[in-house]
Amino acid sequence: MAAAGRARPRRAVRRLLTALVAVLAVVVGAAVASEVTGVGEEQVGPLVDPVVETADGWWDFLTDQRDDPDGPGDPGDEPAEVAPPEGLDLPPVADPVPVAAELLPGDLSPAAVRRALRPVLDDPLLGPRVGVEVAALTAGPAAYSQGPRRGLVPASTTKLLTAVGALTALERDATFETRTLLQGRTLVLVGGGDPLLRREPDPGAYPARADVETLAALTADALEERGRTTVRLRYDATLFDGPAFNPRWPDSYRGDVVAPITSLWVDGGRPEVGFGRVADPARAAADAFARALAAEGLTVQGDPTAGRARRAADPVAEVSSAPVAQLVDHALQVSDNEVTEVLLRHVGLATSGEGSSAAGTAGVEQALTDLGVPLPTALYDGSGLSRENLISPATLTGLLREVAVSDPTDPLRVLLPGLPVAAFSGSLTTRFDDAPAVALGQVRAKTGTLRSVRSLSGVAVSRDGTPMVFALMVDRVPDLADEAAEDVLDRAAAALAACRCGRDVGSTP
Repeated sequence: MAAAGRARPRRAVRRLLTALVAVLAVVVGAAVASEVTGVGEEQVGPLVDPVVETADGWWDFLTDQRDDPDGPGDPGDEPAEVAPPEGLDLPPVADPVPVAAELLPGDLSPAAVRRALRPVLDDPLLGPRVGVEVAALTAGPAAYSQGPRRGLVPASTTKLLTAVGALTALERDATFETRTLLQGRTLVLVGGGDPLLRREPDPGAYPARADVETLAALTADALEERGRTTVRLRYDATLFDGPAFNPRWPDSYRGDVVAPITSLWVDGGRPEVGFGRVADPARAAADAFARALAAEGLTVQGDPTAGRARRAADPVAEVSSAPVAQLVDHALQVSDNEVTEVLLRHVGLATSGEGSSAAGTAGVEQALTDLGVPLPTALYDGSGLSRENLISPATLTGLLREVAVSDPTDPLRVLLPGLPVAAFSGSLTTRFDDAPAVALGQVRAKTGTLRSVRSLSGVAVSRDGTPMVFALMVDRVPDLADEAAEDVLDRAAAALAACRCGRDVGSTP
């Protein structure tokens, strides 16, 4: 842990930078969609941990908590002194570490959990529909559960389900290639479903981004070797199937909140200048590529045209996306709707050969079934933008439990490091401001935000070192109370981290 004298300035700088970014976004109008439609997370700059591949760090962290029940969150500590865990990677059930026996199923006290939550959950700002489940990390009945049986509108906590589907159906090291092929005098730009493809290089980005300027340079070099300096340009965005704009999304999202989902785009379907989303992301990507080719000295005759590449076309060049594991990490950290929806299409391709949203959700549901996780009542997208999705808290906690008990080599293990850490990273960077110091860094969760809907689901480590999974959901927040309800959910999660919820310190029900 960093010394307090050093940690406080770092935290202050982080907060200041985040605030400046937020102010700039308001000035230039980038926050209009969120205010008008109630859609979107706080997509602050992600202070992203690298994708963690083993459970050792988090298991050591839990062991430290048991050795020091007050832990780094003792009430006497200043919030700035509370460092986040290295990553909430989870141990195998049969880990030989001596403390394992203390963390077996049933170590959560229902009475202690109830005492911690009830004063917070009674807040009328949450509205009339509140769904909650808190359970021990590995197995056993829930320590606390309430809410409608059919579930609630989950908003972006839906991304947890899509992440599991992607990590189950796709190889964690798999990448998606954007290629150029030559058919006679026609150069074909083929979209491979890279969700983070950019117009221009961004060397400092995490995950690493491929870009069409680099692809244009590679293509120009290869064509020069073949003695070709003039081409016609075609673009192929036929990898994905079905409607590009999900019919379960409000029509008001078009051109503003989310781009049409296609296998070829740049900058997530955003325009080169201005805000919102372009109507035809594939054509916009082809136009950007044509300009990049011209900058490399090639002559592009006419405008780019849409069309499918021939199987016999000659490969010219390609650029690759970041690996799937890093794309999932990014999607969870900053709640990236477009990245998640592209991953959903890839799930559909991998599980059924059809790259549609419907095929993707079917693939996600099959992954949940295989894990023994309760299925959603209704699931229509991967990002949670649809208000017709209905997911129960038990689905979210069941999913997190399965990640917790998975083998250390299981690809699912990258999910938890991708969850934002309370008051430190991703979409939780600027939240938990009023939480007790004991909670900072002890809660790691995915956020969910739509107008009148707030959700928070993840893992927490209580003050006595007891790990747990939780889901907090509300979908009928009173008018103008969205941010206040969000704060209440933060306080509820913080209460779990601040309580002594182990069975040995709480009474039995």
